Amino acid sequence: MKTTITGSLGNISRSLVQQLTAAGHEVKVITSNEERAAEILQLNAIPVIGKVDDREFVNNAFEGAEVVYTMVPPNYGTPALIKQVGETYANAIANNKVPYVVNLSGIGAHLPDGPGPSSANHHIENLFRTLEHTQVLHLRPGMFYSNFYGFIDLIKHQHIIGNNFESDVILALTHPRDIADAAFDAIHHRNFSGNAYRYIVSDEVSGKEIAQHLGTAIGNPALNWVRFPDEAMLQSLLQQGMTEEMATTYVINMGKALQDGSLLKTYFEERTALSGKIKFDAFAKEFAFAYNAK
Repeated sequence: MKTTITGSLGNISRSLVQQLTAAGHEVKVITSNEERAAEILQLNAIPVIGKVDDREFVNNAFEGAEVVYTMVPPNYGTPALIKQVGETYANAIANNKVPYVVNLSGIGAHLPDGPGPSSANHHIENLFRTLEHTQVLHLRPGMFYSNFYGFIDLIKHQHIIGNNFESDVILALTHPRDIADAAFDAIHHRNFSGNAYRYIVSDEVSGKEIAQHLGTAIGNPALNWVRFPDEAMLQSLLQQGMTEEMATTYVINMGKALQDGSLLKTYFEERTALSGKIKFDAFAKEFAFAYNAK
């Protein structure tokens, strides 16, 4: 299958590309970084250099593809930019009549005005629903395990971990490798039709359990989860260099939606079993390696 992958060689796309080329697929990898080209070639894939907000470039990159994997790179962080890239993808998919698309969405995509990237993911899912010649599968992962690497300094210096929600709030979390595995399965087998979505969740754990797993892994079994006041957390994020829009949208409002249950309510109602394989206690060992290396 001729497959075009967005996301360069990130946490998900690298593993996905490796699996696809090993299975005999002809793979193009879109990257904005020319320095990635040699590494992409080493994976037996074809580098395509350009930016995903460039309509002409994306249209050309999708030409001839039988399957496209779409995701919005992290540097397009605001909901407005995510929507813009999604619209560029949709335009290129329609122009090239791409038969199959696997799209990285998110667990809150059912919320038109949801926090973080949820509203943008909702917009993109609805936009892809209008594609007449394309079968679409939206992957809806939970919050990424890898986000917890951002807590290393807090744990090292203050010996706590936390957020603006209580320790008994249960989170749906996902390892990026489980997303890559799900994307590969969908692309390789094309076992979807219409405009469908699948939850990709590796584990469900509370804040208290997160602290226990990470604390045990790093040799600090007394590590506690602390709920921070919204305003105090916002000011801390601003001091760390985040813009007020990003801090409010991606951290404060996400925490509020987890605390009141609105973000995960539909997921808990619809899910039947966990689709991911890598449990949080296994990730804690990866976390400990990074923690001890810093």
